[in-house]
Amino acid sequence: FIVGIVATLRSWKGHLFLLDAVGSIDDPSLLLVVIGDGPQRDALERQVADAGLQARVRFVGQQADVAPWLRALDVFALPSYANEGVPQALMQAMFTGLPCVTTSAGAIGEIAIPDRTALVVAMHEVAPLAAALGNLQRDARWRQALGERAREHVRQSFTRERMLDRMSAVFEAAIHR
Repeated sequence: FIVGIVATLRSWKGHLFLLDAVGSIDDPSLLLVVIGDGPQRDALERQVADAGLQARVRFVGQQADVAPWLRALDVFALPSYANEGVPQALMQAMFTGLPCVTTSAGAIGEIAIPDRTALVVAMHEVAPLAAALGNLQRDARWRQALGERAREHVRQSFTRERMLDRMSAVFEAAIHR
C-alpha cells in the first residue's frame, strides 16, 4: 500500500507530520514515497533514520514528470499547514482519481471538500492524519469512491478551459462596469 506526497520539501508542506503518521501505523506494508526535493531533505532523512523507517520511506527527489508516480500510488497526502493557494500537485492527484488526504490550509478548501472529494484533517495533527490513511488503507471501496468523486470535481470545475472561461467572465464584467 503506497502513500505518496508530491511537494517541495519545505516545513509548511507537512512532511514531518506525514512521516510521524506513517511511523505510527503498525503495518510494514504501508510505504511512503516522497516526491520532490528542497531545503528540508536532510532533516526529513534524519527523521526517517531516527524513527527506523528506512524500509518504509523512499525519497525519490525532484521528478520532471510526476504522472507515472501518481499512477503508482494508492493514496495522495498533502498535510500542509501554511502558504498554500490551490496546490497543483493536489489537483493533479485528484485529476488522476487518487483518494487524497489533506488539510484546509490556504485555498485547499476550493478543491478538497471534506469527505466528498478528499479527507480533510486538522493541521499539525499526527493522529487524525494516521487515522485517515489507515481508514483508506482498509477500505478499497471508500478509496475508489473518493478518488472518482475527486476526479469528477476537478474535471467539472478546474480544467484549463473552465478556468479560462471564469477569467474571461471576470474581465468581461470589469470592462462593462
